[in-house]
Amino acid sequence: MEISNKHPHQPVLLEQVLELLSPQKGDRYLDLTAGYGGHASAVLAAADIRICVLVDRDQTAIEYLEGRFIEHGAVQLVHADMVSALSKLRQNNQEFDLVLLDAGVSSLQLDEPERGFSFRYDAPLDMRMDIRSELTAKTIVNTWSERDIAKIIRTYGEEQHATRIAHAIVEHRPIDTTMQLAEVVKQTNRRHTKIHPATKTFQALRIAVNDELQQLEQALHGIDQVLAPGGRVAMISFHSLEDRIVKKYYNPRSKGFEATYRNLTKRPITAHQNDTNPRARSAKLRAAVKLKQKQKGEIDAN
Repeated sequence: MEISNKHPHQPVLLEQVLELLSPQKGDRYLDLTAGYGGHASAVLAAADIRICVLVDRDQTAIEYLEGRFIEHGAVQLVHADMVSALSKLRQNNQEFDLVLLDAGVSSLQLDEPERGFSFRYDAPLDMRMDIRSELTAKTIVNTWSERDIAKIIRTYGEEQHATRIAHAIVEHRPIDTTMQLAEVVKQTNRRHTKIHPATKTFQALRIAVNDELQQLEQALHGIDQVLAPGGRVAMISFHSLEDRIVKKYYNPRSKGFEATYRNLTKRPITAHQNDTNPRARSAKLRAAVKLKQKQKGEIDAN
């Protein structure tokens, strides 16, 4: 892969992430969804980081990160999904002071036609973040039952027309490309809306292919095991399903005498209206600090 000198990734909510993580000299930083290194680069520039572990399941991202941080001695790269990476880090007894999790698909993945994430391009139905994985969107669309397809579209896409869409998909098999699928979904709903009728279906398929919500749930438990007392964790989500999981995990753990965390954000932080990054418009940032042993039992004032 040819590494461009221009950094293609525009990190979401960068200033807010830096403020909440507050990097200090000697900190150990873990980025579980490093992407193209936008957040990591800013953290490294903000403080003299002792250890910087960058994780991504996408081989293209890993290759780019190798080129971007080749001369930075503190950086270690891990090509794995975040749950597998956390398990390995825990086995090695590694701890971190700062952890970032930027969920969902990256802008670069969406902009690569051959990845099949977007109906803006006519491409094979793929949607795998890790090309080593076996399950693709094409497999789901062409082999799963109508009932199972409807279930994931309803659950992961929060699509009210899930049953109708699933029936249309089965009726039009085989469906091989993104535009074929988008057109099938579009035919089920002729009403004019602000977003393309296939948007929620594509989101649902992507989440199912990459097991995104289960990965997020398991990762939050894994983070707890590698985050040092007094350490800070920041999480960026891009739709209500992800944000709900994060909120459900940290809110109960930040209340009462047995609290183990203190929320740094009463409500999720969102991008400013004048943010030029389209991906930032739906982003929600939450953060928490892990309480030190002597602080446990204190009632969270928030």
